[in-house]
Amino acid sequence: MKTLFISLFLFLSVVGFAKKKQSLFNGKDLTGWYSYEADPSADLTKYFYVKDGVIETVGVPAGYLRTKSEFSNYRLHVEWRYPEQQVNSGIMLHVSGPDKIWVTHYQANLKHQNVGDFVVHGVGEKATIGGKEYVSTEKDKPAVPKLNPSNEKPAGEWNSYDIVCKGNTIEVKVNGLLQNTATNCSLTKGAIALQAEGCKIQFRNLWIEKIK
Repeated sequence: MKTLFISLFLFLSVVGFAKKKQSLFNGKDLTGWYSYEADPSADLTKYFYVKDGVIETVGVPAGYLRTKSEFSNYRLHVEWRYPEQQVNSGIMLHVSGPDKIWVTHYQANLKHQNVGDFVVHGVGEKATIGGKEYVSTEKDKPAVPKLNPSNEKPAGEWNSYDIVCKGNTIEVKVNGLLQNTATNCSLTKGAIALQAEGCKIQFRNLWIEKIK
């Protein structure tokens, strides 16, 4: 009886965990997302698309793929790789307001050698990192360096971001290593977006887990 009870408890725990996780990408199409590019004549089907079960963008022109839903208090998992050469991109958090190239958000950087840097975007938006307050202005979008030396993998290999957004705090891990923590963030909810900026990049295994 004791063994049966333990097995039932473990089963229910696994089921409960699975229910809390929400996939952001079904591996087939871009349901739940929409893409933005400043040029209204751009063919968005060639801009962000699904290929061989992953999200891919050629990175030119610049823009992003944005979730239709907004989120708060969650853990986000994203895997990415540069299939050809490492250049620039980003995971955009708490995306708010109307779409534009420099939309209001916080960013976990994907620029080569700067993965793990934390960027504050949006006029007047703030975050405290390492005891210092950073404020974004029209001309200055602070990019705060990561805590540790670069631990990103070379082109062709998959990397992971695990990001926890809880209240006004954002914690960023790259391949399991804590690289940045921001507190007192003025934005606490918003959409999630994948940035296109300069080169081909692929994304897979995107999901969030709601946290209290």
